[in-house]
Amino acid sequence: MKYQIIPVTPFQQNCSVIWCEASLKAAVVDPGGDIDRIIAEVKRLGLTVEKVLLTHGHIDHVGGAKKLAIQLNVPIIGPHIADQFWLQGLVKQSQNFGFPLVEAFEPDQYLNDADVVRVGEQSLSVLHCPGHTPGHIVFYSKVSGLAWVGDVLFRRSIGRTDFPQSNHQDLVCSITQKLWPLGSHVSFIPGHGPMSTFAEEREHNPFVADQLLSYRFSYRCS
Repeated sequence: MKYQIIPVTPFQQNCSVIWCEASLKAAVVDPGGDIDRIIAEVKRLGLTVEKVLLTHGHIDHVGGAKKLAIQLNVPIIGPHIADQFWLQGLVKQSQNFGFPLVEAFEPDQYLNDADVVRVGEQSLSVLHCPGHTPGHIVFYSKVSGLAWVGDVLFRRSIGRTDFPQSNHQDLVCSITQKLWPLGSHVSFIPGHGPMSTFAEEREHNPFVADQLLSYRFSYRCS
C-alpha cells in the first residue's frame, strides 16, 4: 500500500491518500478540509479514488468528506456508528472550533471491528478503538505493516479524552489490546504530527510505554 500525507486545516491534520500500486485505485483517509489540494494531489499521482475513509467524527478529520465524496462521486465509509452524534453535530463543531460551516451528514457505511475495506487489490483491516471518541476506528494494512490510527496514538503522546463520551481507560485499552498485538514492527500515521512505530511508543511514549503501565497503572480491559 502506497500513501501520501497531506496536512489539511488549521489543525494540520494528516489526511492521507492511499493507493494500490497494481491498480492505481485509491482512497482518501480523513479529508478534514482543503479539498482542492487533495484533488490536485490525486490528479498529480494519476490515481482513481474509490472511497473516502473516516477514522472518527471530529471536524478536522471529516470536514471536507461530504464535499470530496460528491465531487469524486464516491462513498464515505466509516467511522463506527458510535460516532454518529459527532457527525450530526458538525454545525456546532464548526462554531466551536472556528471552522467554515460544515453540514451534518451520514456516511454510506458505518464500520465495525474486524471489517475489511478494499482499496484496489489491497485490503485494510478495521479495528474499533474507542477512547478518544466512542466510535473511533483504525485502518491496518498487514501487507505493508502500516496503520492509520487517527487520534488514538501519536508520537510520544495519545489522544485527548476530555470530549463528550471520551474515556481515558478505554483509550489505553484500545492501544494496548488492539494496536500492540499487531506487532512492534508496525509503523503508524497519526492524525497529527510525525509518523512513528509501535516499538518506539512502547519504549518511549510517556503515556503508554510498557514499563510505565506495568509499574504505575492497572487497567482492566474487557
